[in-house]
Amino acid sequence: MARVKGGTVTRARRKKVLKLAKGYYGAKHLLYRTAHEQVMRSLAYAYVGRKQTKREMRKLWIARINAAARMHDMSYSKLMHGLKLANVSVNRKMLSEIAIHDPKGFEAIVNQAKAALN
Repeated sequence: MARVKGGTVTRARRKKVLKLAKGYYGAKHLLYRTAHEQVMRSLAYAYVGRKQTKREMRKLWIARINAAARMHDMSYSKLMHGLKLANVSVNRKMLSEIAIHDPKGFEAIVNQAKAALN
């Protein structure tokens, strides 16, 4: 079998990993093996973190909507149920933005939900 020299490909792959590991502490940005281990772990953390960010943002929006709804003597769950009955489809992100920046508009939405519940 012929000898295969993978110099340029291997060097390019290792350079790519070391570039990703730039700024890491200690040997993690100098030695290929430790850098590769840390880069793989970092990419896994980044993947999980993207999912967690979505989760945390939704929790934040719900907390804001709940706080604003309670100012109008209504709980979050009753508000969302009323909006569903009234066929008002506003996502939680926009609902929280309306609650913060347009209190009168949010009050109108709450009144629609109350009317649908009654």
